[in-house]
Amino acid sequence: MLEIPRLHPDTIEEVKQRVDIYDVISDYVVLKKRGKDYLGLCPFHDEKTPSFSVSPTKQLYYCFGCNQGGNAIKFLMEVGKQSFSEVVFDLARRYQVPIKTLEPEERQELQRQLSLREQLYEILALTATFYQHALYQPQGENALNYLKEKRQLSEETIQQFQLGYAPAGWETLYRYLIEQKRYPIALAEEAGLISPRKNGSGYYDRFRDRVIIPILDIQGRVIGFGSRSLGDELPKYLNSPDTPLFNKGQILFALDQAKNAIRSLDKAIVVEGYFDAIALHSVGINNTVASLGTALSQTQLKQLLRYTESKQIIFNFDADEAGIKATQRAINEIESLVYSGQVQLRILNIPDGKDADEFLRSHPDAVENYHQLMENSPLWFDWQIQQLLIDKHLKKADHFEQIAQEMVKLLNRLEDSNKRTYYIRYCAEILSQGDTRSLSIYIKNLQNQLKKPKSLVSAIKNTTSIIKTSSSTEDKLLEKAEKLLLRIYLHCPDYRQEIFNQLEEKDLIFTLSHHRLLWQQILEIESDINQTPEQLISLVQERSLQLSQLTNQFNDIFHLSENSEKDTQDIDSNRIPLLIHSALIRMEIVKLEKYSYYCYQKHKSINPNIDLKSSEYYQQERLISKEKIMKLKPLLSFSELEIYSE
Repeated sequence: MLEIPRLHPDTIEEVKQRVDIYDVISDYVVLKKRGKDYLGLCPFHDEKTPSFSVSPTKQLYYCFGCNQGGNAIKFLMEVGKQSFSEVVFDLARRYQVPIKTLEPEERQELQRQLSLREQLYEILALTATFYQHALYQPQGENALNYLKEKRQLSEETIQQFQLGYAPAGWETLYRYLIEQKRYPIALAEEAGLISPRKNGSGYYDRFRDRVIIPILDIQGRVIGFGSRSLGDELPKYLNSPDTPLFNKGQILFALDQAKNAIRSLDKAIVVEGYFDAIALHSVGINNTVASLGTALSQTQLKQLLRYTESKQIIFNFDADEAGIKATQRAINEIESLVYSGQVQLRILNIPDGKDADEFLRSHPDAVENYHQLMENSPLWFDWQIQQLLIDKHLKKADHFEQIAQEMVKLLNRLEDSNKRTYYIRYCAEILSQGDTRSLSIYIKNLQNQLKKPKSLVSAIKNTTSIIKTSSSTEDKLLEKAEKLLLRIYLHCPDYRQEIFNQLEEKDLIFTLSHHRLLWQQILEIESDINQTPEQLISLVQERSLQLSQLTNQFNDIFHLSENSEKDTQDIDSNRIPLLIHSALIRMEIVKLEKYSYYCYQKHKSINPNIDLKSSEYYQQERLISKEKIMKLKPLLSFSELEIYSE
């Protein structure tokens, strides 16, 4: 694992200048344009109505539901539970910022580890060229015929996708890379190009006698390979293994070529196979990508959604039994996005069970017909309902009962009340089988069977109300604890790093909104941990005025009174560490109490007869939280009595 060195301030500053907050956050949140800003569901708390705002002009995010906010670096620190250095380092690599470190020996080790990635890119690019060259040699004749005759691909398309051929020999690529080009064996193995023999007597080529499809990242660099056997050998399709550059669950084939078309057409098509995507691109349907033999993950979908403003996605998987299961699997993988209405998802099934590649090769007016199929593709929920009716007869009592039960399950998962109302009537019309007199009865029956899911939002609100109704003494102690931390941070530079590290390590946030706002402003402003108190306070005060905040809320934090000065005047004493320790314990208890109540609410809402595992999990989590609180409270009461009694 790469050890993060101490980064030079120049690197930190350049990363801040280069990073794009929309680019970063859209990896985690589905964002929809709202005026100048973007809106989505907050990743830091459960919500049904989007309240998470991203401002590209200000390069800031803010959630109006939980009051979390900050810049791109703060977001990644929060969402990934990473340190400041880890986030900046990852962003530097992502935006190709030259990385400088403070110590020469650290710089040397860093360059060694970074050079490994560059070497992997280099050996993979060379291998892609090797496979392309082999395709046009006598040994590649069968592969070239396969592409041109069976797949009906033009020379232009073959070149566009850099298709190639892996020779049949066991060590052809091995000899080329290791013996001719003098690449290290370990590098070729780490790139997923060769594999060690089981008996330990050498290596063999991973891909042999196969058509090769290079897989590129969004920048157009080769990061891995897909392959297809030319005969009946199994597996029919074989991908590169996971490497430092390649993970098939996070990559979409042809996204590098499709992103501009997706952006201009405002919709994306997702197919199953490489050749489906290649075939569609070859006839000008360029907004197409392919999953790599796995169910579409949320990571892959979020990559795709950043290029379509209206979030329109069309799944075009095979219409046979395997394809139907793949479509259902894909919906299940991304169900939180689909059922919450963040994605406009449609399902395109080509008649007669054909895939896109086969359809385009077998129909004279295939391109026009495919466009018509796209236009007429049903919304995902309509498709789900239609699947319930396949091979079922509503005239049969057992079939009728099964269909009705499955409809209720689907309807229960719809979060939008308007959609639910629409589909209740739609399902009732199916169940009534054209009998308008019984339609209202079926509507009422469906409504009676539906349950309104209890959201986490209500649990959070209940938690907040409980905290608000707690004793005034505890409220005052929490307020004083948070004020102490902020006061020490601003006035005692020697303790800033410790406070920052402790808050990060314990995953603590300031509970009071104005304290949380002040902390966010400090983090956004501060670039030098050794700024003098006067410099930092001046900058924070200026920002507070710009944001039209009531700075008088912070007067006793910015300006030390006779009493508060006691807390910060003797930096060399043991008093300040005790103050920090006490404040952190108080904040940690509040966090645990919130989580305990959340687990209690979740436990109450789960039927153990249906989901015993989840019920036991939340019960156990609640007990663990309670035990932690019981251990912390004696420490808290002792330190607070000593500190606050003065």
